[in-house]
Amino acid sequence: MRTIFGNWQPTMLAALGICLPACSDTGGERATDSGTGTVTITGTDPSTSSATVPTTSASATGTDSAGSESNSATMATTDPTGATITGTTTAGVTSTGEPDTTTTGTTGAIGSSTSNGDSTTGPPPVCEPGDMMGGGMIDKSFIWVPSSDSSDVAKINTQTLQELARYRVGAGGDSPSRTAVSADGRMVVVNSRQTGHSAMIAANIEDCIDKNGNGMIDTSQNKNDLRPWLADECLRWDIQWPYAGQFQDGPRGVTWTPGTWDYDQCKYVNPKVWIGYQAAGGNGHFARVDGETGTVEETLIAPGWNGQGYSPYGAALDPQFRPWFGGLRGEFLRIDTDLNPITLTRFTPPGNTQSYGFTVDPDGHPWFAGCGGAVSTYDPVAMTYTSIPNTNACFRGIAADENYVWAASNSPCGLAQIDRKTKTLIQFHTTNPCSTAIGVSVDPEKFVWLIDQESFAWKIDPENVPAMKMMPVAGSHYVYSDMSGGQILSVLPQ
Repeated sequence: MRTIFGNWQPTMLAALGICLPACSDTGGERATDSGTGTVTITGTDPSTSSATVPTTSASATGTDSAGSESNSATMATTDPTGATITGTTTAGVTSTGEPDTTTTGTTGAIGSSTSNGDSTTGPPPVCEPGDMMGGGMIDKSFIWVPSSDSSDVAKINTQTLQELARYRVGAGGDSPSRTAVSADGRMVVVNSRQTGHSAMIAANIEDCIDKNGNGMIDTSQNKNDLRPWLADECLRWDIQWPYAGQFQDGPRGVTWTPGTWDYDQCKYVNPKVWIGYQAAGGNGHFARVDGETGTVEETLIAPGWNGQGYSPYGAALDPQFRPWFGGLRGEFLRIDTDLNPITLTRFTPPGNTQSYGFTVDPDGHPWFAGCGGAVSTYDPVAMTYTSIPNTNACFRGIAADENYVWAASNSPCGLAQIDRKTKTLIQFHTTNPCSTAIGVSVDPEKFVWLIDQESFAWKIDPENVPAMKMMPVAGSHYVYSDMSGGQILSVLPQ
């Protein structure tokens, strides 16, 4: 196995199955609460309950400019309809039929303590995110590859290159594309562009739900064991968004936040998911969802979203846990979750950016894979854009690690490796075969994954690229975003 780079808090390592030896921009926008959404919840209880979830609208202005590039917008919007959510609220059971148990701790602001630490029988000593607790080895890591032609997603062990299971993410014709993995690796959200909904799947059996009450978890056991839609008990929730109804409007950009640091439990709790879609009138919607329950907690609206008619195209998290969303050859924005109230800050890049794929590096700098342009990056402190020399192609997916930025390329077909600090092209790598390179993701062990649209994927050692390994993955894969969880891990305290 390969060691993790850096130091990781013990509970984060344990959640990933690890064996342990021991900027500022001014200006913003806000959508205020207005409107309702209906949530339908089903589980082992045969009764059905419904709840009202607030969504948002706003009237606010903010400006932020740098040279000729304008970072300003005005919001005056309403969110007339909500999302329908199907999920479960009961505690899960293990494969042996024993009920799960849950522990609830107390949360507090970073730098404070919710435990006096005096009791020898009470909670463990208070620890901070990123406390050094020794090295470790990853025991378990997955990459999730959706198939747009068959409305399912493959769960692949990144170490053994074995497809362990496959799950339906819709009834058919869904065209799933963007996926995002939670910081602890326990959950993945898959967005379907065609039918406008998002599905969350649990990675571990202990997080699945015994919906039919038979004392066991009925779930996919291998790549050929594809259960009917809604029958697999590792599907935790599904949200039908009130999108504008066309293929270009369906949800695309998605990213997790780790949640809130719980000092008593020494881990992050209550993770959130941010999902972008386009509603009537070309307005961009950015919804915050409770990762465990699928409850839509808040929706922010960007009127007149500029993404060539498409919904927010990609998303990633920065070290301040602020989600960023990129638009197709258009604007991008930051959700300022560190402010109260939460605001949106919108940016208009230079015309030659031609953004397609989108990510944020460990320093909090957005990167754009230009299709018909260069690979580019934005420094939110200096408010400057930089295009990488000799990278003019049609790039698709993009990912960043500690040292490099990786961009999937069409025409020519392959993978560009860029030095993240010097902002220079190191080398253009070709694969054999190479049909249509689409998605790029860095897994928790720092291996790079290049997903080809035509039924295969490559696992790449960043320090030995020619030794890349290919594995077959059935289906047509039009996939971007953090499909292995490496992006969110790269911005956590270490």
